[in-house]
Amino acid sequence: MPQNERIPTEDKVKAVEKCLRGTISINECAARTGVSTTTLNQWIRLYEVRGAEGLKPTEEYRRYTAETKTRAVEDYLSDGGSLNSICKKYDISNKSMLQKWIKRYNGHGDFKQPNTGGAIYMVKSRETTLDERIEIVSYCIANNKDYGKTIEQYGVSYKQIYGWIRKYESEGADGLIDGRGKRKPEGAMSEVEKLKAQLKLKEAENLRLQMENDLLKKLEEIERRRGLD
Repeated sequence: MPQNERIPTEDKVKAVEKCLRGTISINECAARTGVSTTTLNQWIRLYEVRGAEGLKPTEEYRRYTAETKTRAVEDYLSDGGSLNSICKKYDISNKSMLQKWIKRYNGHGDFKQPNTGGAIYMVKSRETTLDERIEIVSYCIANNKDYGKTIEQYGVSYKQIYGWIRKYESEGADGLIDGRGKRKPEGAMSEVEKLKAQLKLKEAENLRLQMENDLLKKLEEIERRRGLD
């Protein structure tokens, strides 16, 4: 599906060129065009890197190699420039994409493993115990729902992990009890077992949130220091 073009490409080009010529400020141009300054700055960067073609709607999302992602993230983290300048340097579509890469990099994610699709997601389903499912879901949550990493660690399918995560989020620890099939279903957890499972899963969630908060603080501090330069 092509990206939504609420504003015609030619109008985007005119707005960008006015800003680059200095005939109008970015704030005023954004207000007149009906977009945020963040969006307008993104148009300017895309125009400077790709020309007018960069402002046209595309049929699919731009793809980046693992090497490009790694270079961009490491360049940013080594004070190689601001989010905007790194995006411009590596022709990255938007800052939020770069921020996601930084988040994954800091969580020890592997850019060589795809987020969706790919051979790793062809791993077949297997039977698991309740304790295994609690362990797997806890690991996946603690690692910011890195399904590829979880599949490699536990050898279960993407479909299984995704289903367990959804059940846990909607039903809590009880959602991980497997009562399907002809074999004898697992009995309900005792109160002690349930409390232990809930504690383990909660600790995983807290770890993920702490990692996210630490990363956001790090990014904010980097941007603040660069703004003072």
